[in-house]
Amino acid sequence: MNKGSDRLIAYFGYGSLVNLATLATPYRHAVPARLKGWRRHWQSRPGDGWPERALLSVHRDNACEIHGMLVFDGASSLPSLDERERHYDRVPLTPQDISLACNKAPEMLQSLGHADFFVYVGRAQQAGKPPLLQSYLHTVMDGFLASHGEEGLSAFMRTTAGFDREILEDLHAPHYPRMTPMAEARRRRFDRMLREAGVRFAGDPAADAE
Repeated sequence: MNKGSDRLIAYFGYGSLVNLATLATPYRHAVPARLKGWRRHWQSRPGDGWPERALLSVHRDNACEIHGMLVFDGASSLPSLDERERHYDRVPLTPQDISLACNKAPEMLQSLGHADFFVYVGRAQQAGKPPLLQSYLHTVMDGFLASHGEEGLSAFMRTTAGFDREILEDLHAPHYPRMTPMAEARRRRFDRMLREAGVRFAGDPAADAE
């Protein structure tokens, strides 16, 4: 499919997709946005050769609005996107679900056909409470800080349920293949924020007491 005939699609990213450095496809346009009526949460995921770890997903919550990234791409990228999000299903959205700054994105949204605008939602979770992945979380948090500033980073922590679990500290041998580089001081800050949200690190007094 050539670029001229490539149908336009758009999706709302609420985790690693907020960090544009992790995108593997040559997207057309991306703009920080908010999704109304949804909340993020951590859940279990099927095993796929990686150590068991938590998966970030969303569920409907009319009282919540979450920060994220609205990404426009060509339909030819769908196979790659679906492979990346293979533990997720595409759920259709409408332009009315999105809040964003005034730019060309609203007009682009209105031009989309049915099911061409969506969010990836994790499939039904399995039993258990697997750990979070430090390399993934640092990349996600860095994306929110870059795209939404301090307010957006704080909102990510506040509007995500399920931080009360252990973390797999893998920065020296990252399991997340798209971990982005950043200063050590920023990593330490992110870890402090995670502890404040209830995440348990190895060696923490609260973790040792369990």
